[in-house]
Amino acid sequence: MLRCFCVVAQTGNLSEAADRLGRTQSAVSMTLKQFEDHLGKKLFVGERKNHLSALGEQVFELSLKQVRQFDETVQSIEAAAHAANGLIRIASVPSVAALIFPSVLEHMTQCFPGVKVELRDADTRQVLDALADGKADIGIASGFHPVKGVKAYPFFEDQFGLVCTADHPLNKMADPPTVDEVVTPTFVRNALCDLIEAQEYVEALEGTNVTIHNTQSLIAMVATGKWITILPQTVARIIPESMAFRTLSDLPDRRQVYLYVKEKPRFKALADACSTFILSSDLT
Repeated sequence: MLRCFCVVAQTGNLSEAADRLGRTQSAVSMTLKQFEDHLGKKLFVGERKNHLSALGEQVFELSLKQVRQFDETVQSIEAAAHAANGLIRIASVPSVAALIFPSVLEHMTQCFPGVKVELRDADTRQVLDALADGKADIGIASGFHPVKGVKAYPFFEDQFGLVCTADHPLNKMADPPTVDEVVTPTFVRNALCDLIEAQEYVEALEGTNVTIHNTQSLIAMVATGKWITILPQTVARIIPESMAFRTLSDLPDRRQVYLYVKEKPRFKALADACSTFILSSDLT
């Protein structure tokens, strides 16, 4: 019922929703009516199903989360059921995932033939949620965050600095640029910026207007040469050659990265071997 409602809300009409769900249009319409009858309220404005009511907007947001969670749970159950040789699930922030995933995958598949490996990149909050919800056995995230049933190990730390195109004026300056010279109208804020505590930086950041949360989108924006940002130095290893990383003269802050490991994973030997390998990796 929730899936049916979500698909209709996304498509805006019964016909397309019915095709996507593999059901008849009348069946979809009946399901929606039963849902609205159960709630005692209308979820759409009018009969065309192309505009959600105020309640419909709220129900859609909650329903979509539940449907996605259900699908992820089913996928996890199926993966576990078919993991005769074990399963290891790792979630990591993108800036580290791009560096660590290739070697981890090679190591685990060579040392444990037939093992199933699930890798996902996500922001720090999503990594912690995946651990707490039992969707990951190992997590790599920025900063220390206590999670019940999960052990945290210091992994590495790296310096924050300017990321811009190699031919940008700030990269050609004789002396390292300052925070005031970097945080200008062309500066793009990102989620990792919130880890920086330097007072002059925090104050300067209040005037920024553009924020991008996705690392790939952020790098693509900066690559145009019209925008600049601040990121940890490890990211410099995955940016295009046309871009550059440079430390700032008045920004001493460093990002702390932690490895999180479930205390009681289903396949403990795999989790132990994987976490040991990751901790032995040198990303600095």
